Amino acid sequence: MFFKSKSGGFEYLIAGLGNPGREYENTRHNAGFVAADIVSDKFNISFSKNKFDAIFGDGTIAGERVLLVKPQTFMNLSGTAVQKLSAFYKIPTNKIIIMHDDVSLDVGKIRIRRKGSAGGQKGLANIIELMGSEEIPRIKIGVGAKPHPDYDMKDWVLGKIPKEQEKDFKTACENAAKAVEEMIARGIDSAMNKYSK
Repeated sequence: MFFKSKSGGFEYLIAGLGNPGREYENTRHNAGFVAADIVSDKFNISFSKNKFDAIFGDGTIAGERVLLVKPQTFMNLSGTAVQKLSAFYKIPTNKIIIMHDDVSLDVGKIRIRRKGSAGGQKGLANIIELMGSEEIPRIKIGVGAKPHPDYDMKDWVLGKIPKEQEKDFKTACENAAKAVEEMIARGIDSAMNKYSK
């Protein structure tokens, strides 16, 4: 099915990455989905649309019209939804904000980057590949490193957040949502100063 491109007047596309399905809830890989749900609640943006391989909604953050997106392709193909939506609504890469899990950060920490490589995060790698640019702002949400080098990375990121880390994990996701607002209201440098720990 083909959709005619249109502007729609959206300034930002905010995408939280994760895997759809109940079995993936509360896993490390779904940090982006959790953060997107917090943004949804805070700014009353419902995921009411289901097309372009995503569920998404539109609303206003810091006076700017935004699209809030959760790709439904599974993590490694996240770029499909982001590319389709950004093309359809004519949103440039520097106005896309990706929220995703990061195993190089401790649980509870977030880090904001203006651009750069995917750092091994396959969803972000797919977005960079399909968008043809590394200049895509992103908010990394710490989920902690695997316990030892031989531990399978897939098992680690698809594992559930342990009970004792749930509070710190939620704090990081809440800070990611606050960072989105800060980036839109006052710019990425301000968000980095406030929330990159």
